[in-house]
Amino acid sequence: MADISLHFTSKAPLAGTYTALRQIFSTWGRRARERRELAHLDSRTIHDLGLSTSEIQFEASKPFWRS
Repeated sequence: MADISLHFTSKAPLAGTYTALRQIFSTWGRRARERRELAHLDSRTIHDLGLSTSEIQFEASKPFWRS
């Protein structure tokens, strides 16, 4: 039987890891910004969105890493 060995060497073995981390940090940053904006909405805007103050407070108080 022939002994076949397949090896793949990449010049950037962690490229996918860096991309995934960049996406995670981007998502976390977006969530943090959106939650800060939610926390500063006035009552008229909250009403226009069809949400309650408690819903806004609940979402705005969540940490950035929770979806």
